[in-house]
Amino acid sequence: MKVYDISVPIHPDMIIYEGNPGMALERVDSIEDGASANVSRLELGVHTGTHVDAPLHFLPDGAGSESVDLEPLIGPAVVMDATSVERDLDEQALAGLEIPDATQRVLLKTSNGRLWDAGAFTHNFVRLTGSGARYLIGKGVRVVGIDFLSIGDGEAHRELLGAGVIPIEGLDLRQVEPGEYELACLPLKLEGSDGAPARAVLLPLTG
Repeated sequence: MKVYDISVPIHPDMIIYEGNPGMALERVDSIEDGASANVSRLELGVHTGTHVDAPLHFLPDGAGSESVDLEPLIGPAVVMDATSVERDLDEQALAGLEIPDATQRVLLKTSNGRLWDAGAFTHNFVRLTGSGARYLIGKGVRVVGIDFLSIGDGEAHRELLGAGVIPIEGLDLRQVEPGEYELACLPLKLEGSDGAPARAVLLPLTG
């Protein structure tokens, strides 16, 4: 079965959201130096690469990553072609995508994909607005993902997280055609954290 890994690789030179902690991987025990096993230390921000936002990210009294419900993060999903949208995924833009009714998991494939090869972070990416977030909430969407390091502006975050919608950020959808898939995205169980790195995959739906 074909498995589409839609997570971005984590490495020291990866693109990080401006102002966020960087990434470092250090070998602290080495077989080459006489240790019985290789052991490494990892340092990174919780919003590094592909990750899931917890309510605490934008809601002062919101729950941490350990409380994110996994059930919505596993199941049928639709990858929507939003590559024609130039800047804002507002209500009008999303209505034009014709997201199927009763869709609970929406992954937005935008022109952001090219930014993974840009070498540096930019604020010029396609993102949700508050009206776009409210539109998705009104349609009953439970999970929404996007192919760069932020799902949207502050209003969009607060709308989604306040309504219990789970944002997945930092997806790589360049090798995935729009359509229906099975999604599995599991964030790390970090207690008290405002976000958590995740591994996300898509499986083609079979008959």
